[in-house]
Amino acid sequence: MLATASRPASVKVVGTNGQISLGKQFAGRQVLIEEQEAGVWLVRAATVIPDNERWLHEPEAATDLNKALKWANANTASDVALDKTLKRLAHGKG
Repeated sequence: MLATASRPASVKVVGTNGQISLGKQFAGRQVLIEEQEAGVWLVRAATVIPDNERWLHEPEAATDLNKALKWANANTASDVALDKTLKRLAHGKG
């Protein structure tokens, strides 16, 4: 069973440009709008992830990122062997 709204309904007018205002508290938020039937819309706040960034939210990517962050925290950055590293990278030996 669907939860009922905790606030009373409010009347909004669709402007001539086809827009309605939900209020300043929602400014800049992304929303999903679903037309459930003719004249009935469900508006839900949402976070949309672009297709080319979806992989970042996969468990394997999260695991790899956590490993990399642990390594970075355990290994202080240094430029002691910078020349050697740059030469190795220039020759494609990663």
